[in-house]
Amino acid sequence: LAFLADALLVLSFQTPLKKTNALIAQMGITFVNAYVPSALCCPSRASILTGKYPHNHHVVNNTLEGNCSSKLWQKIQEPYTFPALLKAMCGYQTFFAGKYLNEYGAEDAGGVGHVPPGWSFWYALEKNSKYYNYTLSVNGKARRHGENYSVDYLTDVLNKHWLIRQAKTPMSNSSIQFLDDAYRKRWQTLLSVDDLIEKLVKKLEVNGELDNTYIFYTSDNGFHTGQFSLPIDKRQLYEFDIKVPLLVRGPGIKPNQTNKMLVANIDLGPTILDIAGYDLNKTQMDGMSLLPLLKGDKNVTWRSDFLVEYQGEGYNGSDPTCPGLGPGVTHCFPDCVCEDSYNNTYACVRTLSASWDLQYCEFDDREVFVEVYNLTADPHQINNIAKTIDQEILEKMNYRLMMLQSCSGATCRTPGVFDPGYRFDPRLMFSNHGLRARRFSAQFL
Repeated sequence: LAFLADALLVLSFQTPLKKTNALIAQMGITFVNAYVPSALCCPSRASILTGKYPHNHHVVNNTLEGNCSSKLWQKIQEPYTFPALLKAMCGYQTFFAGKYLNEYGAEDAGGVGHVPPGWSFWYALEKNSKYYNYTLSVNGKARRHGENYSVDYLTDVLNKHWLIRQAKTPMSNSSIQFLDDAYRKRWQTLLSVDDLIEKLVKKLEVNGELDNTYIFYTSDNGFHTGQFSLPIDKRQLYEFDIKVPLLVRGPGIKPNQTNKMLVANIDLGPTILDIAGYDLNKTQMDGMSLLPLLKGDKNVTWRSDFLVEYQGEGYNGSDPTCPGLGPGVTHCFPDCVCEDSYNNTYACVRTLSASWDLQYCEFDDREVFVEVYNLTADPHQINNIAKTIDQEILEKMNYRLMMLQSCSGATCRTPGVFDPGYRFDPRLMFSNHGLRARRFSAQFL
């Protein structure tokens, strides 16, 4: 198995990635509806490794306090990640290179000497993304890199939540110039990702292993650069942050395929274990194996929805560069537009079926603010239809959201709202789920 651990995402990523498109997409399958349950690096990467939703692996943000590469993560979750199971139970050799979890290498988390179980060869970046002047953990030993390019380059008004409303529209000319420059530079970095893919494929071909190897190309989250006048970040519930590329080539996968099934990064762990022949019933993973889809099985029963969840971060003090902003917000730049806040804590059901392309979201704030988008009519998620959509659909989505937020393992794969097997009793909303459902019903139903 060859698993590409990190891939920088721009939503129109195919444009600069000519080699990747030719060597993986055209030689395999492209999933056009691939998502992440949490659009932030550490929770998303933890979902890839564990095959679990964030509420089950308990990584909520990019800090040690948020369980990102913490001692608790290392004790409770790392021994049961898919590489740990591959190596211990299936006898595979594994290799990791690139960014692991944002706080990996922190002194309080064991430093770069900690090598997570399951990796035969370990070349992991200390902490967060850097392209120069960084430290790698090479099988547990620190290796420092400087700024020599040839040897050091790492990869060779809306009806929205208040956090979105505070963005400045229209954007200032300086912000637009900043975003244009950032977008251009991200495309430039993708050229080196493209070269890396080419080198990987050619190396496998030279060694006679290409036809025997599955290659997965994906990312841990999307990224916005100016959408809804938000400057540059992720962690929002919208398509530009939660949707990611997913390209797969390998044995038994017909070339130049496109698949429209709703898939998520929690499916990667189960898929790789399934390929290796491991019994998925022995895991506690929330995701589903993609192997039937990769093999072209036409009779497979698949999900019609999945959970998106995020716990917002905020800064206790005020930002001296943005004196008009109070505590509770963070990542405020440029023009003092803030990307996150304590009450940017939300959960969504993203549904895709023959009849509906829908996203339903609730914020954990005083308003219990709700956003609902019909992406068939409104693909850019401009119009929040929470006040006008059919009441029965609201009730069902609210109940389905509560079910997914408390799911674990097989219960995360039960029929969605628009599946024929879905059963709904509105009385359960008020008898089983307590205050949260009652607050919602009083506000919106």
